[in-house]
Amino acid sequence: MATVTIDRRKTAGHYPRSQASAPSAARRLGWAAALACALVGLSGCGGGEAVRERPPAASTTRPSEARPLVRPADPAAANAVVIRAIGLVGTPYRYGGNTPDSGFDCSGLVTYVFRDMLDVRLPRTSRELAAIQGPRIDPNRLAAADLVFFGQKGAVEHVGIYVGEGRFVHAPRTGGTVRLDRLDGPYWRERYTGAKRVLM
Repeated sequence: MATVTIDRRKTAGHYPRSQASAPSAARRLGWAAALACALVGLSGCGGGEAVRERPPAASTTRPSEARPLVRPADPAAANAVVIRAIGLVGTPYRYGGNTPDSGFDCSGLVTYVFRDMLDVRLPRTSRELAAIQGPRIDPNRLAAADLVFFGQKGAVEHVGIYVGEGRFVHAPRTGGTVRLDRLDGPYWRERYTGAKRVLM
C-alpha cells in the first residue's frame, strides 16, 4: 500500500495557521451557551396554552377481532414458515403453480412453504389440506403457521397461512399476486370455513 506524504511547507501558504482566523475555545463556548439560551427561550413560544398530545382514539376493535397471542408448539418452525410466506408476497398467481419461479396458486404456496422450510409434505389441493389429520382450531385461538380455509356453502375453495395478528398470506386469484390480508376483512370473514394446525 502506498503512503501519502504531505509537504507542510508547500501547504502553509494556502492554509495559514493564524490565530486570528480560528475562534478561540472560550469564544466557541460563549456561542454555544447563547444558542442554548435562545432555544430554551423559544421553546416557551406557542400561544400561551400548554401543548398536550391527543388522547389515543377509541379502539374500533370488536371483541371478536381481539385475538389472544397463541404460542405455536414449535415457535422456531412456525417462525420459519411465517417468514418464508411473507417473503413470497408479490409473487405472481398461477393456477397449478407451486414454485416462486412458476408462480403459485393457493395450495401450491402452502405446500411449497412447508416443504421448503421444514421438509413437511402436505396434500396438494385446498380440499385435501382441509381434510388432513389435526385439530380444528377456533378462530380466536389461531397460532402462527396454522392453515386457514375459505369457501362457500361448506365447500373449501381456498387456503392461506396464518401469520399472526389476524393476518394471513395467500395466493388469491388469476391476475393477482401472493399477498397479506386480514381475516376480519368482509370478503374473507364471510367465507372463512375453519383452520387446521399442522405444527404440533
